Amino acid sequence: MKLLGKYVDKGMQGNVTLVPEEPEDMWHAYNLIAEGDSVRSTTIRKVQNETATGSSTSSRVRTTLTIAVESIDFDTQACVLRLKGRNIEENQYVKMGAYHTLDLELNRKFELRKPEWDTIALERIDMACDPTQSADVAAVVMQEGLAHVCLITASMTLVRSKIEVSIPRKRKGNVQQHEKGLAKFYEQVMQSILRHVNFDVVKCVLIASPGFVRDQFYDYMFQQAVKMDYKVLLENKSRFMLVHASSGFKHSLKEVLQDPAVIAKMSDTKALGEVKALETFYMMLQCEPTKAFYGKKHVLRAAEAQAIETLLISDNLFR
Repeated sequence: MKLLGKYVDKGMQGNVTLVPEEPEDMWHAYNLIAEGDSVRSTTIRKVQNETATGSSTSSRVRTTLTIAVESIDFDTQACVLRLKGRNIEENQYVKMGAYHTLDLELNRKFELRKPEWDTIALERIDMACDPTQSADVAAVVMQEGLAHVCLITASMTLVRSKIEVSIPRKRKGNVQQHEKGLAKFYEQVMQSILRHVNFDVVKCVLIASPGFVRDQFYDYMFQQAVKMDYKVLLENKSRFMLVHASSGFKHSLKEVLQDPAVIAKMSDTKALGEVKALETFYMMLQCEPTKAFYGKKHVLRAAEAQAIETLLISDNLFR
């Protein structure tokens, strides 16, 4: 998410101008915008024109509208956020108070105004605009000639770099071209790690691959780190962890994150915080059902008795 402008006064009123750049940004926008907020963005409106003879023609025009949001619909497949509401600012094509649906899409600027900004909404903007500050786990899933460098936050996985290099096959009596191709590939992956991984925040870097690709890359990276004096890699060597993955594609991350050894290594990271809390709840529900409550009515009774240790709230209910 790109932040183009932000103004919030002492009374916590104000507006922000944002541009969603990745599919995950639309999820943040969905959680930011609430009923009663006003949103300003460009849209296409069908306009009826009447001629002097009385005949009418219709045309589609691009205009900028500001609506008071009444309903929000998020299409996860098309990655489009549909906001329905009444027009609240003068416009030459749309009457005041007329209903219109704004479609927020990737790379389309929008301005969001709230009657009152709370700390949760402001924190979400900071997190969405600088995910590196909340991504305390990085992962490199790779196979020969293909690698994805990812940052894993508490709510999403961001692919920061995709590296594809054509590596010549080994030929009998001549493996030099193959080794040159591999070295070129490993160099690009290493440079991508240096560029995208913030070791001030990241506590764990997973290197996952089928076969021995991860081991060969790991050896290459630290040989180069010594040779080129990459202190940031040498100082954080203990944060790297080699694990098995079935391929170098992003979907392999799911199996990597379910590995018990990985879970143990990531025990103090944000990405695992919610998973651990949910597992603790299910375990308590199974072993000590009198201590685990769910549903609004029972949770409110527990709150009245001041008997809540950990409270889990779904995004939907929080909105």
